[in-house]
Amino acid sequence: MASIKRSATAQWQGTGKDGKGALTTQSGTLRDTPYSFTARFGDGQGTNPEELIAAAHAGCFTMALAFKLQGAGLTPEHLSTEARLGMEQEGGGWSIKTIALVLKAKVPGASPEQFQSLAADAKATCPVSRVLNAEITLDATLE
Repeated sequence: MASIKRSATAQWQGTGKDGKGALTTQSGTLRDTPYSFTARFGDGQGTNPEELIAAAHAGCFTMALAFKLQGAGLTPEHLSTEARLGMEQEGGGWSIKTIALVLKAKVPGASPEQFQSLAADAKATCPVSRVLNAEITLDATLE
């Protein structure tokens, strides 16, 4: 069985609310990228874990769909996915409750039924969808 390992590191200084941190990924795409309480729950500069999860989910789903389309003999002109992550406060903490995937696609030769079926399959089987414990919805539009 094949295995792939990826890593990232987080550094933090200070308190939870007033401190600041930096994220670095194995690939180097993120290198000392700032994150903080204000970036997470306000309008501060930098990124936050939830934004990165949304980006990962949008990317994972979109690539999975490209493979599903390829397997069906279809080549998309474009696939554009936005992942809208929703969090709710529960007791003393926060939980990711929903992720709405909003897809706009142009796929010559795809019937609406085939497109919807392949998109639903990609949503269900992409690795990020499979790891998340949240309600995941899909609004897929074939242009």
